[in-house]
Amino acid sequence: MDLAVQTRGSWDLVLAAARWAEDRGLVALALPDHYLERGESPERPAFDHLVHLAGLARETSRIELVSLLSPVTFRHPAVFLKMAITLDEVSSGRFTLGVGTGWLTEEFTMFGLPYPDLATRFEMVEECLAYLRAGFSQQGTGFEGRHFGLAPFDPQPQPQNLRLLVGGGGKRKTPALAGRYADEFNIYACPPDQYVAKRELAEKTAADVGRDPGSILFSSASPAIAARNESDYRRLLEMLAGRTRSTPDHIEMVYRRRGYPHGSGSQPAEMLAALEEAGCRRFYPQMFLDNPRDFDLILDAYRP
Repeated sequence: MDLAVQTRGSWDLVLAAARWAEDRGLVALALPDHYLERGESPERPAFDHLVHLAGLARETSRIELVSLLSPVTFRHPAVFLKMAITLDEVSSGRFTLGVGTGWLTEEFTMFGLPYPDLATRFEMVEECLAYLRAGFSQQGTGFEGRHFGLAPFDPQPQPQNLRLLVGGGGKRKTPALAGRYADEFNIYACPPDQYVAKRELAEKTAADVGRDPGSILFSSASPAIAARNESDYRRLLEMLAGRTRSTPDHIEMVYRRRGYPHGSGSQPAEMLAALEEAGCRRFYPQMFLDNPRDFDLILDAYRP
């Protein structure tokens, strides 16, 4: 399994993380798209991830740069299209665009962004993905939906190697969207049997619409609290508990139930191996830490 990393924060932090990722041989760096960093905590800085990714495209040379992922109501599909093609150019074909429904209610209400009901947001995501596929095509077929429309023309320029990502934890709609449109399907970490079910539904949908199921990269992500040394693990766990106003025992209970690879000793690598057996080919530990020096502790715990 390939290892990547997802992080967020100031420019200095994400740049340090990107350089660290290249030095450690990781395949990709992903940033989430949130206008609030943590729920109802507007005092914590949050930045536009596509702007950060554009900067990282010029400061890195090898790793893939991934939007994991952007709410559909943040930008019109035309804006996604042009920003993604531009990032594809700036990065020399190393960019992956992820589009999803959005879920952090506070950032929509606090910034006054549109936030229709979930069923409507799923409709918008599917239309956005279809719009983007039409825009990436040289056929100039265009697209017409209830929410969005693209005239039948070839909007230049064409991308070099731009990929689309669908992600989330949904059991039916998200895997179906991934099978129809995605180059990468990021199934949020879950017990292996659930991962298999979502992967197989995406593969079946891909086959049904004439796509090669083998062309889809199946990946996963989860909060990263892991270390080989028990004392390091406990320190990271206490830090997370303080930031989330929770307790270490509650966090561990939730992580066990949800199947997030975590812990000390060999446990994180063993849990990751179980995800790999379920078909996961890339894992993004979500290292939302203020000190990049802790990244090494976490990464080493996931490597057998």
